[in-house]
Amino acid sequence: MTAPPLVLTVAGSDSGGGAGIQADLKTMLALGVHGMSVLTAVTAQNSRGVHGVWELPEEAVRAQYRAVVDDIGVHAVKTGMLATAPLVETVAGLLAGTPGVPVVVDPVGVSKHGDPLLAASALESVRERLLPTATVATPNLDEVTQLTGVHVVYESDMRTAAEAVLSYGPAWVLIKGGHLPTGREAVDLLTDGTEEHWLRAPRHDNRHTHGTGCTLASAIASGLAKGLEVPEAVRQAKEYVTGALAAGFALGQGIGPVDHGWRFRNQVVSCRSGASRQDRRVTP
Repeated sequence: MTAPPLVLTVAGSDSGGGAGIQADLKTMLALGVHGMSVLTAVTAQNSRGVHGVWELPEEAVRAQYRAVVDDIGVHAVKTGMLATAPLVETVAGLLAGTPGVPVVVDPVGVSKHGDPLLAASALESVRERLLPTATVATPNLDEVTQLTGVHVVYESDMRTAAEAVLSYGPAWVLIKGGHLPTGREAVDLLTDGTEEHWLRAPRHDNRHTHGTGCTLASAIASGLAKGLEVPEAVRQAKEYVTGALAAGFALGQGIGPVDHGWRFRNQVVSCRSGASRQDRRVTP
């Protein structure tokens, strides 16, 4: 059998299973690609926050990447938590040495609970080394401010934010407006500086949103690995994440995760409902 498209995530581990490498691999499975991983850091994390972070040595990150890419190959790469300037520099160098492969950069700065996941000393490396490797960069509003100093208060500010991020060299930027007070819609802006795509989806009243950014970036990378153009890959990814957000569930005593398997569960429910209807039809 032919292998499915191959996607590599370079990110940290979330021991609670809602974000990071764990969320990435679940997303990739749900979207029909083969997920592979390069672990950059281990976190002690649960629904209430991050209780510890341990970065891996640069040589361990480099060895993982080379082991996968040199033997198996890759059709798209997604980066997440890189934590320190040396790790950012290492990963940026590896990506630059893998030409022709689309890269989705999720410039993870803080956790859902507000815990820092990127050292302040690494910001310059993200701007100057990592963002130029990106086919798509996917900052949320806090990360936009952290990287560029631009504060997005209104939807119209998202254009200014996009221009500021694009100035660092990514081909496309997706400004995620989920934290905007925009009423019933979650609004994102995708642009390459010429084209503009405004993506809107219903805003769900659900506090269990852990892993949203990781999931979206991994979904985009999965679409790119399948050969989709950037706007369509992002559109499909937002559709998937919107469903995962709607199905987010309580876990532990804090913020629960989005449901990466929501489509599977919907299919099971649909099949069961269909079987029940059929049973009722044939019952005397």
